[in-house]
Order: sequence, then C-alpha cells, then structure tokens
Amino acid sequence: MRQWTRTLDDYKDIIDIPRHDPIGRARMPMEKRAAQFSPFAALTGYEDAISDAVKRTEEEVEERNKGWKIEDD
Repeated sequence: MRQWTRTLDDYKDIIDIPRHDPIGRARMPMEKRAAQFSPFAALTGYEDAISDAVKRTEEEVEERNKGWKIEDD
C-alpha cells in the first residue's frame, strides 16, 4: 500500500503568502469558532465510553494476571 507524506517543500509556493483579513470586521475568537461546530459532534459521549472501556479492560487484565510474577531480565 502506498503511503503519501507531505513536507514543507510541498507548500513552498504558498507558505509566504499573506493571510487574508476580512475588511470591516474583526476575526472571530477561537472560542467562538470552535463552539459553532459543537452541535455537529456526532459522537457525543464517545470519549467517556472509551475511558470506561479502557478502565474495564485494565481491571480485567489485572484480575487475569493475579498471582503471576513478571521477572525482569
């Protein structure tokens, strides 16, 4: 499978172009910009579910490994 990677050289033709600023209005603060997309979060609660799954898995591994001794080389 071919994997594509990008380097800074791929963007050297546009890297120094000045950023466009809107005329007549201030830029939207980052907090508001991020907040406007929050209603579209399709996986609300996903991170909590992953944390719960990790915790349960770690508890299962600990339970299975009770009594086993790990030796260092």
